[in-house]
Amino acid sequence: MTLKKIICLFFCVAICIVAKSQDAPLLTLKDAVQIALKNNYNIQLSQNNSTIAANNVTLGNAGFLPVVTGDATLNASNQKIKQTRNDGTVNNLTANNSNNNYGVNLNWTIFDGFNMFANYDMLKQQDKLGAIRLQDTIQSTVASVINTYYNLISQNEQIKALRGAIEISRTQLRYSNDKFTVGRVSKLDVYNAQVNLNTDTSNLVIQLQQFRTTKIQLNQLLVRDLQTDFSVGDTIVVNNALVLGDIITKAQAQNPAILAAQINKRLAEINLRQVKSTRYPVIGVNSGYTFSNSKTPAGFTLSQNAHGLAYGLTASINIFDGLNQWRRERNAKLQIANADISAKQTRLDVEAQISNFYVAYLSGLDLIKIGQSSVELAKKNLEISLEKYKIGNITQLEIREAQRNYLDAQSKFFSAQYQSKMAEVTLQQITNTINIQ
Repeated sequence: MTLKKIICLFFCVAICIVAKSQDAPLLTLKDAVQIALKNNYNIQLSQNNSTIAANNVTLGNAGFLPVVTGDATLNASNQKIKQTRNDGTVNNLTANNSNNNYGVNLNWTIFDGFNMFANYDMLKQQDKLGAIRLQDTIQSTVASVINTYYNLISQNEQIKALRGAIEISRTQLRYSNDKFTVGRVSKLDVYNAQVNLNTDTSNLVIQLQQFRTTKIQLNQLLVRDLQTDFSVGDTIVVNNALVLGDIITKAQAQNPAILAAQINKRLAEINLRQVKSTRYPVIGVNSGYTFSNSKTPAGFTLSQNAHGLAYGLTASINIFDGLNQWRRERNAKLQIANADISAKQTRLDVEAQISNFYVAYLSGLDLIKIGQSSVELAKKNLEISLEKYKIGNITQLEIREAQRNYLDAQSKFFSAQYQSKMAEVTLQQITNTINIQ
């Protein structure tokens, strides 16, 4: 296969892939986020866990309410009895004994050293923690969808730039063929132009492959058929008004990691209350109404039926447990101290993360301005270089360099847009403020 045929094959493949992508239905960012919120497995799992935590917040689960049971027992026996009396008389009997008991019983702990109050507070804090984790999962998923979507936009712009490069290379090849025909250049210039076109077409095919791979990643986030085809928008709008102080303030009040650390400290404090509750007595009441029926044919009483109310009061207190109470309380206090240290460390880590991404955000904004200017200059330089090459004032290497500069300027501009936007989205995720209107 000749070089020219290989070039044509590459070019046809690239054109077919691009044409197919252009025919695909448009998927907007808002639609992508809505699909992810509905379908994403991580969100569904987090929603279920949050619901479980909410369902657990009940007085009964905390130990406030009594336990009422219905009980029934049936005992029976079949006995062969041989009785020898004082007068020497022997009596052989077969006795079918039975004993039935059934009724309703109540057991109620009315005081446990305030442990039930601590339990209820713990359940409410765990419910809050579940809600925070759900929100964090939602924000993380939405951020991943946004990042992937804008990555596709950036790659799509790269594809457009590479297609433009192919058109320029084709023009350059045509000029070379025209010059060779009239004897102004050698066949070597034509071969070089063909190689340049081949290289540009290969780059396009590679970029299209990466584009399709990223599409699969987005479909995975949306939990739908991985081969679903779609097209994306063509604009990345970066908010250039973010203020570092405002971001840190919002993060301190809304960041999921900081809020979770604060709740973990409250849970450690509640744990100390639970441990201390065992110093107090435990008082409970019990009551029940039972029915009983017994038959003992071989006894003095052949049968007996009884029913009535039973009630009682129990109390117990820990007097000495091998100093374990002191040990548990000391450990619980250390856990509170650890939770406080962890909360401070989390706050510091979040602020450092914000500072790093804010630097990337500002750097991206500066690079966008520089990149936009560079693209315009490189485009003008390429246009002038093409005209000069057409009339033979510059070499093929010089026009190729102008073409590379233009592609490089476009690539850096798209990367700057993407970098700044990703930093912006990450800062919104950290502050729990991602919102797609």
